[in-house]
Amino acid sequence: MTRKISEISVGMVSLGCAKNQVDAEVMLFELREAGYVLSPDPAEADVICINTCGFIDSAKQEAIDAILEMAEYKNTAHCKGIIVTGCLAERYAKDIIRQLPEVDAVIGVSGYDRICEAVEAVLKGEKVVLADPDSKRIRALAEKSPSLKYFYNISDESLEYLNIGRVLTTPKSYAYLKVAEGCDNKCTYCAIPGIRGPFRSRAIDDLVKEARGFATMGVKEIIVVAQDTTRYGIDISEDGNSLLPELIKKLDEIDEIERIRLLYLYPDEVTEQLLCAMKNSKKMAHYIDIPLQHISDDVLERMNRRGSEELICNVIKKFREVMPDCVIRTSLITGFPGETEDDHLKMKEFLSSYRLDRVGIFTYSKEEGTAAAEMPGQIRKTEKERRYRELMLIQQKISLEKNRERVGKEYDVIVDGVSEDGLFYIGRSYGEAPDSDGLIYFVAKDELELGDIVRVKILVADEYDLTGEQV
Repeated sequence: MTRKISEISVGMVSLGCAKNQVDAEVMLFELREAGYVLSPDPAEADVICINTCGFIDSAKQEAIDAILEMAEYKNTAHCKGIIVTGCLAERYAKDIIRQLPEVDAVIGVSGYDRICEAVEAVLKGEKVVLADPDSKRIRALAEKSPSLKYFYNISDESLEYLNIGRVLTTPKSYAYLKVAEGCDNKCTYCAIPGIRGPFRSRAIDDLVKEARGFATMGVKEIIVVAQDTTRYGIDISEDGNSLLPELIKKLDEIDEIERIRLLYLYPDEVTEQLLCAMKNSKKMAHYIDIPLQHISDDVLERMNRRGSEELICNVIKKFREVMPDCVIRTSLITGFPGETEDDHLKMKEFLSSYRLDRVGIFTYSKEEGTAAAEMPGQIRKTEKERRYRELMLIQQKISLEKNRERVGKEYDVIVDGVSEDGLFYIGRSYGEAPDSDGLIYFVAKDELELGDIVRVKILVADEYDLTGEQV
């Protein structure tokens, strides 16, 4: 007897960055609109989707582990199929379908609008591939396996799938606003342009409409994301300039939104117009996420990063002049091919001198298909780990000192949830972005709800988290 769509449940596990999470939310919306039941518990789901990241080795391994963990549910009578989506699916579709027989469908980043079609096919016992890592190889697999249904569809120029709606998986307090897809930067260590395609901006009216929709749902913080957020609009504006300052002004006009946060601002695209828009915004979090990756000009050149040590240092100084209370976050890569001990010392000196608030440090990951993977001067794992430890020791000390400076001060904190032991509320001030930064744990005299904004005095600080009380 054929089951009705309304009797079929679909679960979603999303890995990786916030941009990936937005894609998962779009797929969940399509599934819900089609009539499927969305299940938060994979043990209760008829079909489980794993939305993967494929950026670096650790992300790939996390994705494979998640696929195998979810595939265990196929040993029960409930789960009928496993669907793998996202960057790993786009990059390694042929390997996933060939080497992981537990997987029933693979959908790359160009096929999210056909998630319902894939679920339907899986429930019929078909194998589905919708990606374009190597069309000839996939077609050869299709010929060998009659049950393998192959789709070829890599085009995603309109970005219409991002405008159909979303099922938010974030707490009610915040939501991500993905302003563009793809990337035109040709960083030699990065596979994202080959996975996600060229940089394509969404229409500003669509973004404002989406943000207003979030506001009606009670969302208090909008977090603007893209691979390179500072380049938003250069491909669709009449003069070729970024539309990010204009977007900030329009988001500022949405009454119900209390906070706007920008992530992934590239230093060479930080203009006077952007600085002015951030300074004049009533709701802009004075929080700067600016991925630098390195400070040595020699390494930056081999990375094919735009800008220089001088430019980077000047941009940091400008931000601190315009917004003296700004919290600055960056990410750095150590152990890049050809990185000398002098280059490493430059990084140490930079951290000690500029004392950034948040720093994510990563050892270089050799990614197939990237220019850096073929470069001479590949550095041994033990050496990369030594350099990583030395940088982390410097930053951990700075982080602790910065946090201790906040003891006794008061901040407006947005409530994201409650601690596992139920003793504390969990929240963030303007200085903490979700997932990447520490948290503020606090006790309250009032009963609070998600999205409430309360004044909190900081009482205790450690290297990453803060503890306080409502005042």
